[in-house]
Amino acid sequence: MTTTVLFVRSLGKCYRLFASQRDRLLALLGWSDRSRAHWALQDVTFNLQSGQCLGVIGDNGAGKSTLLKLLAGTLTPSHGTVQRAGRVTAILELGAGFHPEFTGRDNLLFGGSLIGLSREDMLRLQDDIIEFSELGDAIDRPVKTYSSGMVVRLAFALVTAVQPEVLIIDEALAVGDQHFHKKCVERIDAFRANGCTVLFCSHSLYHVRQLCDRVLWLDHGRVQALGDTETVLMQYETHVRLQDNPAVTSKPPAPADGSIAAELASKTSLMHGKRAALASASVAGLGERSGATLQGSDLIVHVEAVTSNDETPSIGIMLQLYQGSGVTSVATHADNVKPTAVLRALDSTSWEVTLTFPDLPLHSGYYSLSFYLFDGQGLVVYDEWMNYIQFHWVSPSLTPGLVHLPHRWT
Repeated sequence: MTTTVLFVRSLGKCYRLFASQRDRLLALLGWSDRSRAHWALQDVTFNLQSGQCLGVIGDNGAGKSTLLKLLAGTLTPSHGTVQRAGRVTAILELGAGFHPEFTGRDNLLFGGSLIGLSREDMLRLQDDIIEFSELGDAIDRPVKTYSSGMVVRLAFALVTAVQPEVLIIDEALAVGDQHFHKKCVERIDAFRANGCTVLFCSHSLYHVRQLCDRVLWLDHGRVQALGDTETVLMQYETHVRLQDNPAVTSKPPAPADGSIAAELASKTSLMHGKRAALASASVAGLGERSGATLQGSDLIVHVEAVTSNDETPSIGIMLQLYQGSGVTSVATHADNVKPTAVLRALDSTSWEVTLTFPDLPLHSGYYSLSFYLFDGQGLVVYDEWMNYIQFHWVSPSLTPGLVHLPHRWT
């Protein structure tokens, strides 16, 4: 049975900024206050259950570290409340809580007291902590001689020596080697399996995907999105792409009333003097909403077209990232396939074709489909519907990239 271990309500942190030291002094003396308010964090609300792992993401200066410090209790909120059920331990800043002149061993005793462990507990756990940190003889050297990776090893080994109810990690996997990263991830997974709640802040979206079942995206101190990992990461990755390329649209366009059916209705009258026109396009498992999440493992696309004579047309489909970069394109004439004539009238013929991408090899993301109608040889474009259907795809694979190519290891 899961229990709520962290209650966060309307949490905020405000700092007073002064234009000069003189203005600061006048404010301290109570003579005048010329400060301006800067909200590093504002109106953050969420609950966390035992065993959950919440990833905290955002640009630099978004308020991530401020949030974690408030949750850990090292900062006092300006507004709102944090209620904790059980012991909370945290790795917040590189070397925080360690005295640089003390040896690693001495810092274990000192740091243990900061996280609520007695001297007797630390002496009992000391050998296991040193073994996990893999510092060896360096444990008896001053911490000021440690590399950043060694400091993180010692800090992580210390705060995870005893499983807390809530573990807060701020960029602990940003330094150090891959071998130690693996040990950290394995320990975090083991803690979660035993009911520990984890808050994990990182710029590594790969680690967020691997560890977290929920994600909180902060932007300029406010919650931009909170939800399941893949959905929020897709939104954040779009935000990052927009920063790199402002011309990219942030959301795929949709028909005016949100349905593909409405868009189709405007197309079925077709012709208007043209020799041929697209009539309909749909995706199995997508339902009637453009932009919905694709259901099932196959991408199955059905297209209909109408020609003014019995000429067999060619139908083309392009699959692309919704901001425009093509992934692949296919056409019936290129594959020596002919659409099926389903209805012939005196002055027109209706054609249809179904395209299947089995076990869709795409990685998670937002995609769109464009449709083309050519003459039989693919030389003349009769009609085209650009970015007509958009969909969200969630891949069973958590690895990054665009497409999962067939491969083999030897």
